[in-house]
Amino acid sequence: MTDTDQTTLRTELRIARSALKGLRDDLVTDAFAFRPLPPRSTDGPVVRRLPDSARWLPHASLAVFACLLMLMGFEFESERGGAPLAAALLTGIPLVTVLFRPVGGWWLSFGAGFLSGAAGLFSEWPWSATGFVSHLVVMAFVASRTRPRVAAEMWLLTVLLGAAFAFTTPGRMSDSFAMGFVSFLVLLTVVLVKGWRETQAKVVEQVAVTQVERSRRTVLEERTTIARELHDVVAHHMSVIAIQAEAAPYRVDDPPAELTRSFAIIRENAVAALTELRRVLGVVRADNPDTFADGAPEAPQPTLANLDSLLANVRDTGADVDKVVTGAVRTLPQGVELSAYRIVQEGLSNALRHAPGAATRVEIGYVLGGLGLRVVNGPATEEVRPSHGAGHGVLGMRERVSMLGGEMTAEPTAEGGYEVTAFIPVAAEPKPEPDAKSGSIPKPGPNPDPQRKPWPMVKSTGDPV
Repeated sequence: MTDTDQTTLRTELRIARSALKGLRDDLVTDAFAFRPLPPRSTDGPVVRRLPDSARWLPHASLAVFACLLMLMGFEFESERGGAPLAAALLTGIPLVTVLFRPVGGWWLSFGAGFLSGAAGLFSEWPWSATGFVSHLVVMAFVASRTRPRVAAEMWLLTVLLGAAFAFTTPGRMSDSFAMGFVSFLVLLTVVLVKGWRETQAKVVEQVAVTQVERSRRTVLEERTTIARELHDVVAHHMSVIAIQAEAAPYRVDDPPAELTRSFAIIRENAVAALTELRRVLGVVRADNPDTFADGAPEAPQPTLANLDSLLANVRDTGADVDKVVTGAVRTLPQGVELSAYRIVQEGLSNALRHAPGAATRVEIGYVLGGLGLRVVNGPATEEVRPSHGAGHGVLGMRERVSMLGGEMTAEPTAEGGYEVTAFIPVAAEPKPEPDAKSGSIPKPGPNPDPQRKPWPMVKSTGDPV
């Protein structure tokens, strides 16, 4: 024997040992282990409407089917002169056992086929008429609860059993060929349906995971945008502090050394904080500074004062946009101004994208406790084109409102449009102290009437609720 033949023989022996080991692991090791059939899931559209007892419908169906086969086998073999009691027992016991010990139930069905073929107990040979059906059901049931390799092993052993009886008794009519052919079709169908269901379940799971990840990514992108804008706001104020601290000693003739040193320390701390802030958030800005910017990266962040320019750009597209401002207009903190601008911008973008041709109304209410926003649009009057966006713009608006401690609602209107309402609280400004020289209090700027009611959350019809 040459070296090539020896290598081929060793390879074949290794494959054979591996196949026998897989057969032993699948059908021999812990063959009669207790593995009961779990109750049916209630997630299906039909089962969900049935009572809770419907979860046990597969168990009851198989038990009823086993009883019917036992009665049929008893009657059939009684008429043909076979062994009716043996036919009933060898048909029903494997079917009931497979509910709790699937592989063990198959071995009982296989053993029933061997016993009936070897002893010639029935009119049909080697399987009885009802034993034929019982063995098919048992194999299909086991294949639905195990992997495809087990189905192939059960079919191979069944074919070998039928072939052994056919060759040992060639003169007797056998149903071995019918068993091999029909069982092949049944097992192939079960394996394909099971694989299709598993694939569908994985697709549904993957879609759900994708939706969750997309939502998280949208929130992270919005937080990244807020981090960039926060960097600009804080960096501006820290720069002003550093400049004023540096210039303050020169505003007084002969300032004390302690005062000069204190201002120098303030300036150093402001510069150090500004450097640390740029070091931490610089990575965020360095990713792609132009992604969310309206213009140049160094351009100032927009505020509500720039809202007219935004509305003009929207009107240039042919959209009908109206703006209503209530209350005494005043300057708000830069973070509130920026967030309010972004919320209105996102609301208008959604209206243009999902309701083309609809009239849009932007309401801004300045109240004592904060700022109210409302963007409402009517139903679309033109064809809505498919949107390629992430579909999570509302999440970004909620992130901004939550960051400032406000509240927000976004829901369809009764007329078929959409409404976004937000309220951002703003702390009241401290009262000015009297002038040390004159003792008078500086006149405040224009403020709303303290007796005026808070900014109303209005419905789409314009009536306050």
